[in-house]
Amino acid sequence: MASRFGVSPEKEKALRERMAELGIRENDLDETFVRSGGPGGQNVNKVSSAVMLKHIPTGIVVRAGKERSQGLNRFFARRALVAKFEEMSSGIKPANEVKREKLRKQKKRKEEESQGEVAGGVAHSARVLTQPEPHGYLFTLYISYPPIPFSRL
Repeated sequence: MASRFGVSPEKEKALRERMAELGIRENDLDETFVRSGGPGGQNVNKVSSAVMLKHIPTGIVVRAGKERSQGLNRFFARRALVAKFEEMSSGIKPANEVKREKLRKQKKRKEEESQGEVAGGVAHSARVLTQPEPHGYLFTLYISYPPIPFSRL
């Protein structure tokens, strides 16, 4: 049996089985082909190789356009749709959302550190000086200012 998507028959069979387990039927999918963007030269500019896949009963829409081949993009769009269904059914946050949240927390922590630590109710700061040395190396000097006690204010 030849593959419809340009992938191995085993991968296509595994995808079809996952779709059947989740109740996703090919008849419920609205598939449109649009032009993709990015690298790929004349092929991506003239050929509609990107795939937009809509699951009509739920209204979920996914788009795949990374590959130059329309067949591979059709496969990746279906795989993305299955992943969205699995995320919705399991209640687990998507991996990209978890990563985004982790980065947001790291950024917030760095901002708090750069504003200075609060010790004894009064903020103190640290200053970083980077000086060039005559032999070409840089050295970093950390100067920390102690907190000012309330009694001296």
